Amino acid sequence: MSTPTPNEGIANHGGRMTFTGPVSVGRGSSAHQYAPPEPGPDTPAGPAERAAPGWADGPGLSGGAVVITAVACEYRAVAAHLGGPFEERTVSGTLYRLGTFRGRERARRVALAQIGPGNTGAALHVERARTAFAPELIVFAGVAGGLKDVRLGDVVAADAVYDYESAKEGAGEDVWPRARTAVPSHAVVQRAMDVVFRQEWTDYIIDPEPGVAPRAFVKPIAAGGKLLAHADSPTARRVRAFAGDAVAVEMEGYGVLHGASLADHADVLVVRGISDLLTGKDAASDARWQPVAARSAAAFTCAFLDLFTRT
Repeated sequence: MSTPTPNEGIANHGGRMTFTGPVSVGRGSSAHQYAPPEPGPDTPAGPAERAAPGWADGPGLSGGAVVITAVACEYRAVAAHLGGPFEERTVSGTLYRLGTFRGRERARRVALAQIGPGNTGAALHVERARTAFAPELIVFAGVAGGLKDVRLGDVVAADAVYDYESAKEGAGEDVWPRARTAVPSHAVVQRAMDVVFRQEWTDYIIDPEPGVAPRAFVKPIAAGGKLLAHADSPTARRVRAFAGDAVAVEMEGYGVLHGASLADHADVLVVRGISDLLTGKDAASDARWQPVAARSAAAFTCAFLDLFTRT
């Protein structure tokens, strides 16, 4: 049996990539071999015979989900939970990796993307994902800075997100906040609360950090375009003063939920793992704690994907 070349099992159809044979992903000792399932009565053998791009739902699969991330460590943490069959789709330039999440209660197809930071782009990608996939739910999973009442590695599922940058500025340092608020659907908040109550989400953590016992909360967070690196910065002080019940701060959550509100209030959840407390934030700290926080957020996301249903 001959050894396949690296791209032998990949076919590209106008931006939709399908895996038609064994594919090697990665390099050296970290390479993985993926192979598509054998053709059967419900699985046409050739890519030209396959249905139009979609979820390819089958027996035992619930409705599809889209998970959006901003940076690489967040993407890797979620991707670690997905199994085959794998494929790739490009939607208006955005690359989605499709895999299968298999939980205790259900399995579902998941489209995963990494889009970079920022509220504006996040809102756009929520609408793009909704239009392209019509998913049952969308989750934005990533890391955040803690403002109060949280520890490193904890998780916050947002029941509200404040856009802290909406304000009126006067002379000198006079600022009059006009913070806007976006909220997820009632069904999403109810299930997030249930995930916290069950206290089973930590079972999904891959490579748990020794000595860290992460907790989960359903609380408000704040979002804006600034990367806050110190608890005593002017922006951090304003956030604490005018969004006093926010327990975390990040850069995409408001855009995510605002995008959901423009999409007939699609079921969308923002999940954040706490990677810093706005103090002692430097490259070494980020290198240690961002992957820990991302794994926590991915684990909570998996528990939510397993339990959420619209009915």
